[in-house]
Amino acid sequence: MNRSGVALLVGLLIIGLVAPARAFTTVRVALQWVPQAQFAGCYVAFEKGFYLSRGLDVILLPGGPNRDPLEAILDGKADVGTFFLSAALLYRDRGVPLVHLGQIVRRSHQILVAWKERGIETPDDLDGRPMSLWGDAFRGGYLALFEDRDIRPRLVPQHYSVNLFRRGHVDACSAMSYNELHLLFLSGIEETALTVLDLSREGYDFPEDGLYALPDFAGSRPQACRDLLEATLEGWRYAAENPEEALDIVMAYARRDNIPTNRPHQRWMLETILPAILEEPMGVLSEEAYSHTASTLRRVGLIDGAPSFEAFRGEEKP
Repeated sequence: MNRSGVALLVGLLIIGLVAPARAFTTVRVALQWVPQAQFAGCYVAFEKGFYLSRGLDVILLPGGPNRDPLEAILDGKADVGTFFLSAALLYRDRGVPLVHLGQIVRRSHQILVAWKERGIETPDDLDGRPMSLWGDAFRGGYLALFEDRDIRPRLVPQHYSVNLFRRGHVDACSAMSYNELHLLFLSGIEETALTVLDLSREGYDFPEDGLYALPDFAGSRPQACRDLLEATLEGWRYAAENPEEALDIVMAYARRDNIPTNRPHQRWMLETILPAILEEPMGVLSEEAYSHTASTLRRVGLIDGAPSFEAFRGEEKP
């Protein structure tokens, strides 16, 4: 290398040493449940540096029975949370002005699982039967099905497991196709013993996980919100192309938090949820899906009203 080349190299090194450090925007993201493949795109985006490459210092906060993402946002401990669309509409109706930043899971995975040996083959067979059901944020589609079919099951609360159903205390229960259904199989129940009713096929296909923030954060950091969505979607694309590496990452997070799970279950979850995430256009909530979900929740009495689609996305003109 000649003298001019050495001088240029030295100059570049000096510039690199004295250049100001890049300013990163901190974004604390509260996930609505414990570490599992439902959030693989977030974990992959973090571990592969997709957030950092967009100037985001992301902190992923796990959820769980005693870690509510809504409380984390309201308490100022989180900036962004992941919620089902039905949950976000419920919280909006109760006075929490969540702003929709992007839609991760564009389809519903909610199902009804029933004991076939007890004569349950169709939704009509649930009339008068004992059934466990989740709380208001997750029950809109179920209630609409019951109302539309004039079905009146005897509902009992369902909390964080399907143990009431597994032990035979109820004839049916609410479940997610990517989670509880497979847990029932892992517990030794044969697939042929169950009747599975898919809410999306019954006409109640509500979008699920989305990114949400309060207006102050969404309005003051619009680029960070866009970058968060894009990096998360990049994480999901990478997970789809490299599923075993994504599962390695998910299992590391699960082990860190002492979550009792295994790789086959997380693989089932990843494979089941991916099609609803990769559906084009990725990250987009359609106005049709929003209106359908909101009108159904109103019809069954879970909410009194809903903001305009533009207001829900923080795009309403003053």
